[in-house]
Amino acid sequence: MKLVVGLGNPGKEYAKSKHNIGFMVLSSYAAANKLSFTKSIKFHGELVKLSDAVLVKPKTFMNNSGLSVRAVAAYYGIKNEDILIVSDDLDLPFGKIRLREHGSAGGHNGLKSIIDHLQSNEFKRLRIGIGRDDGQEVVDYVLDSFSKVQAKELSDLMITASQIIAAFLAGDSFDAIMTRFN
Repeated sequence: MKLVVGLGNPGKEYAKSKHNIGFMVLSSYAAANKLSFTKSIKFHGELVKLSDAVLVKPKTFMNNSGLSVRAVAAYYGIKNEDILIVSDDLDLPFGKIRLREHGSAGGHNGLKSIIDHLQSNEFKRLRIGIGRDDGQEVVDYVLDSFSKVQAKELSDLMITASQIIAAFLAGDSFDAIMTRFN
């Protein structure tokens, strides 16, 4: 069983924010595959249950994402190495994708929460660059919408991210996925 988690914040006011790119990716993947998310109080989020995988958008706000991840992983007996987290990354230029098998939170509060709740940093990451604006406070920047130019480029980014998720769910080795997409 595999688990793919897209990070973001619940609520319409955050729907198009840079910090919600994880939600956007999972929504795009689900739409392309004619899948529907259902709300789950038990798992603190919205999920799609497939025969051999679960897709989750935690609705706990970014800083508590680990609560949802731990609940789903524990219930379905999913090992940490079978978890893929999709998140934004301030330190990558907009649109750049970086795949990693494990690592630190890198200052990302959603990843920090997951590491704390799983008591491990041994899960896979699909980090998507949102860039950085040194003239703007970090919190304001990540909660701001994408620029018009960036918004136009998001559809290609969603296709690539969906291909990564498909390869992960198909059981391709993560080394092969990293070689292909990094």
